[in-house]
Amino acid sequence: MSDFANARAAMVNSQVRVADVTDHRIQDAMSEIPRERFVPRSKAAQAYADAEVECAPGRVMLRPRDLAKLIQAVDVGPDELVLDIACGRGYSTAVLARLAETVVGLESEEALVKRASERLPDVGADNAVVVRGDLKAGVPDQGPFDVIFVGGAVEDVPDAWFDQLADGGRLAVIVREGPVGKATVFTRSGSAIGDRVHFDAAPPVMPGFEREAGFVF
Repeated sequence: MSDFANARAAMVNSQVRVADVTDHRIQDAMSEIPRERFVPRSKAAQAYADAEVECAPGRVMLRPRDLAKLIQAVDVGPDELVLDIACGRGYSTAVLARLAETVVGLESEEALVKRASERLPDVGADNAVVVRGDLKAGVPDQGPFDVIFVGGAVEDVPDAWFDQLADGGRLAVIVREGPVGKATVFTRSGSAIGDRVHFDAAPPVMPGFEREAGFVF
């Protein structure tokens, strides 16, 4: 096995399985997809570390453990349409494509869209596409979505994301309200939105998703 293949196997065994990720579909996807191809070349050695990896200025890939647990929490089905917001260079989109019928990745930077679009076919993600747009706005013309997955932390969840959920749809995102974030799955039932916190995680808040400071009198 290559050094990267050994590192990939070690990542799944020491970071994913031990974190109560029991869904074998997720384990298999992360065992097979070469994560090192989805990070900047200068950071390839960090691809399998138990840490976030910077994929663009101010943006990171989630830790393998956090990514796997959040995907398991949102429970993607094989016939579902998924929106992957802030997909970076496409790794999360590639993993989700192994679980869903169709995945739409969303990025705000053209360079990230280009890199993700180049890499996804190489890993067999023919059921995924990456588009450019405002992350807060989502992709309303492609929805409603059964699952919306967010590859980073936010302080406030945009209403537009909830609006794009199908009835019974789920939104998975890490909500930061201090030093520790809460990995939360929101579920739409008719016009109501419920939520459940699944675990703690602490990735940085994505640029532009900080809570606006209130007025002080």
